[in-house]
Amino acid sequence: MITNGQIRAARALLGWKQTELASAAKLSEMSVKNIERGVTDSRISTLQAVKSALEAAGIIFIDANGNGPGVRLRDR
Repeated sequence: MITNGQIRAARALLGWKQTELASAAKLSEMSVKNIERGVTDSRISTLQAVKSALEAAGIIFIDANGNGPGVRLRDR
């Protein structure tokens, strides 16, 4: 599953605030804050909602491949 660092990086690539991600993922802003800070053990369904919202906006998640997980923007 995606990491809190990947979520922060993806949001930065898009220029989104936490409120924008929360709206796109249909979550509360506090949920996004907690996920990004790593203070909660988020449900798979919550992380999937975040991942889906970011992917719909053009983010590609890169699995850990020896250099750690990452994100990039999809070619337009």
